[in-house]
Amino acid sequence: MTTNAELAARFEEFADLLEADDVEYKPRAYRRAAENIRAHPSPIADQIAAGDHEAVENIDGVGDVISSKIIEYVETGEIDELEELRAELPIDIADITRIEGVGPKTAGTLYRELGIQTLDDLEEAAEAGEIQSVKGFGPKTEQNILENVEFARTIGQRQLLGEARPLADDVLAFLESIDAVERCEVAGSIRRWRETIGDVDVLAATNAGEDVVEQFVAWSSVDDEIESGPEKASIRIGEIRVDLRVVVPEEFGSALQYFTGSKDHNVSLRNYAIDREMKLNEYGAFDVSGVPDEAEGQRVGDRVAGETEAGMYEALGLPWIPPELRTDRGEIAAAENGELPDLITRDDIRGDLHSHTDWSDGNTSIEAMVDAAAERGYDFFGIADHAEGPGIVGGMGLSDTEILEQVEEIREVGAAAEIEVFAGIEANVDAAGEIDLSEAVIDALDVIVASTHSALGQDAETATERLVHALENPAIDVLGHPSGRLLNDRSGLEFDATALGRAAAEHDTALEVNSNPRRLDLWGSAVQAALEEGAPISVNTDSHQPSTLEYMRWGVHTARRGWAEPTDVINTWELDDLREFLH
Repeated sequence: MTTNAELAARFEEFADLLEADDVEYKPRAYRRAAENIRAHPSPIADQIAAGDHEAVENIDGVGDVISSKIIEYVETGEIDELEELRAELPIDIADITRIEGVGPKTAGTLYRELGIQTLDDLEEAAEAGEIQSVKGFGPKTEQNILENVEFARTIGQRQLLGEARPLADDVLAFLESIDAVERCEVAGSIRRWRETIGDVDVLAATNAGEDVVEQFVAWSSVDDEIESGPEKASIRIGEIRVDLRVVVPEEFGSALQYFTGSKDHNVSLRNYAIDREMKLNEYGAFDVSGVPDEAEGQRVGDRVAGETEAGMYEALGLPWIPPELRTDRGEIAAAENGELPDLITRDDIRGDLHSHTDWSDGNTSIEAMVDAAAERGYDFFGIADHAEGPGIVGGMGLSDTEILEQVEEIREVGAAAEIEVFAGIEANVDAAGEIDLSEAVIDALDVIVASTHSALGQDAETATERLVHALENPAIDVLGHPSGRLLNDRSGLEFDATALGRAAAEHDTALEVNSNPRRLDLWGSAVQAALEEGAPISVNTDSHQPSTLEYMRWGVHTARRGWAEPTDVINTWELDDLREFLH
């Protein structure tokens, strides 16, 4: 089954290779198409299979030419024009451009000048001092490549949560349709809502394991059967591996706890159990107080729990610990002391303060975005298009004059809307921590989100000072995606999250959890560190079209990984309290 994520990846590669080949204009169109394909709410391959080609053409940013290529790929697994480009430029473009500062044009130049095709080629050339011999390159670029090549290798091995979890939901829906399956759930890092995952792990409770495995590998969505046996199977759907394990119903809870992890959490929990003469494993919780030390076996002792996951924790006198918290960052002690947080949920979210429209790099109008927010039941919604500044590509940022013009339109739309509409902007935090907005613009706006888009190679100390300085600016309401990272693409800034949290608390500025699945910035541990300093958090989607308002799902679970409660997140507040916070 061709997934939307797989389709998007092909058109991102298309755009990169065109840019590497010095083609103008086309790359931007292909990137926009890729973004809209990735965010499309339903499987495009299903629409093509149903013969609904018109629906494909009607996707924003997809016209006759690109839609024909989408259909070609779904039906044949290839795009002839892309294959020709690959032959002309045989570059591992996705791998090479994961190195900060090495874009498609750079990759094209290095291929033409030095024949570099792979990360290994790039590393060898840098180690030999050949990069700096190319016109326009220097020792600094060469050193940057050497410092970041291993990171580029590592991040290419994991899938984005936002791409893998929808597929996992489809897998669960299929398993639930099998009569012999009594219960099923995802496990592993995807159940802990980690921002990237290795494989999709799924657990099913059944007394007919072999039959369930047979139906699973025969599922029409499966592209490749990797292996299968009486109790487990591994298949591939698109570019994602899915591992199924079947267990008997009475051991489903213990298996779910065991295979959810994390490893560190499980080790600490098992040690906690040993101290209480209990034994935990994938088969259950066992009282081993009367068992001789020499006794061996997984099921030794009196089995006291295992059918439900909650029962595994209850057997130790603990409340159930949400999967997002199972990282061994104090959750067991908090459970023991009755201090687990009352975690935020999507139902707690009352609005979104960071979205884009066709005034900058968004794909639709202010009115359409506000209507989509109202349909979600939000009480408020913020428009925050890009201001001019470093890191904004393609001249998509708004000048001060354009911002003031947009504010007038936002006010008009807001006057007719059923919800509160905030006029905002996404300003750019430059290398020194400053933003470039006039006083007239600052006075006209309701909310200023300030984000990093450039100078992302700063060391941790410099980056921390830069971000803290931005937080000291009274005009800034939200520090957007603080690291500037793009998962599986660039690492972004490293910084002291505790110092950031302390400054945010002191200056009443919210730190953003950017819900875009390619960012998820801040991340769980950084949110936790910031909350411990009393910092307010804002969970926003950074949406560029109505369908991506659904990204809130990823942001909320990321905030949960940081122990966030509803009151910690300004998006849950009453309007009067929010207005006061926004000065």
